[in-house]
Amino acid sequence: MRIKNIAEPTRFFSAVNQCKGRVELLTSEGDRLNLKSALCQYIALTQMFQDKNIEGVELGLSDPHDYAILAEFVIPD
Repeated sequence: MRIKNIAEPTRFFSAVNQCKGRVELLTSEGDRLNLKSALCQYIALTQMFQDKNIEGVELGLSDPHDYAILAEFVIPD
């Protein structure tokens, strides 16, 4: 699923931290960043502000139930 342009990163990362399973940011280079890691959150946040456009970035969830927590931040498939 693709991430929307996130206006409030703090709310997004708070929602990520509520998820039960792994939440991964899938980069265009094929990297997988574990968004439950503070370091990876920092990297993702830096990228959001650098690119000014996070739309189209993929998000991977290991637990399908976590979709409900992150639904407001993703573009439905």
